[in-house]
Amino acid sequence: MNIAVCPGSFDPVTSGHLDIISRASRLFDRVIVGVYTNAKNDPLFTLDERLTFIRQAIEGDRTLSNVKVESFNSLLVNFARNHGASAIVKGLRAVSDFEHEFQMAQLNLKLEPKIETIFMMASTKYAYLSSSAVKEIAKFSGCVDGLVTEEVKIGLKKAFAS
Repeated sequence: MNIAVCPGSFDPVTSGHLDIISRASRLFDRVIVGVYTNAKNDPLFTLDERLTFIRQAIEGDRTLSNVKVESFNSLLVNFARNHGASAIVKGLRAVSDFEHEFQMAQLNLKLEPKIETIFMMASTKYAYLSSSAVKEIAKFSGCVDGLVTEEVKIGLKKAFAS
């Protein structure tokens, strides 16, 4: 079985994340969406909320029946190895993403030579999209339609209610 891990903090999950997950699900027999529990910065949403948002986005979509969502608090390569993954899938929006992700891919390859990092270019309509931008827009009551799911939109409104 060909298994991939799509890691991230997903704070919150965006339409761009979901696009990468969906595209990866067509290339691999199984995709594990790994949600970091130890995000470097203080996340807006709890781990349970982030897991729920992703699960809500994929449930009922038969094309994503091979996608599973789990949290992890370890080295990414250890998480991937524990799931029998042969690949880590990362989305790239711009050259600036590549510089950081290339360094991480090289370190991960050193730690586990049997797990490759696969880079997927963001779809054009999501090339500008980031969780940080979504939070900034929502914080100032901007329109996030199409950038996140309805459940995330509701969560953002609650998080930023004054």
